[in-house]
Amino acid sequence: MHLIKNISLIILVIGYILAGINHFINPTSYYRVIPHYLPYPVIINMVAGAAEILLAMLLIPTQIRPWAAYTIILMLIAFLPVHISMVTDAPLKLGKLTVTPLLAWIRLALQPVLMVWAWWYTKS
Repeated sequence: MHLIKNISLIILVIGYILAGINHFINPTSYYRVIPHYLPYPVIINMVAGAAEILLAMLLIPTQIRPWAAYTIILMLIAFLPVHISMVTDAPLKLGKLTVTPLLAWIRLALQPVLMVWAWWYTKS
């Protein structure tokens, strides 16, 4: 189980780093899904991308891993309006990707899975 948890941690860290970098590589895709009632989508996107990268790196040291994992859970909760908005706005085009209603629902349903995955690292 220890090996699986370590491999899972590596996947989680790499996944969040890549997701965070993507906020800077493809920012217009993110502006499109930030709910219109939120001001300053450019800043929100940059903060979200930086937070994903920083929190991924903070998962590496064991001493602060639980704190980083709980913060990732809070971040995913904060991102829920984006995923709910994607469900209501689907189908929509994000760069080369078309987010169909099914894909939007899958992305929304994935959020609790990601929360549990992060929560796993709150335990030693």
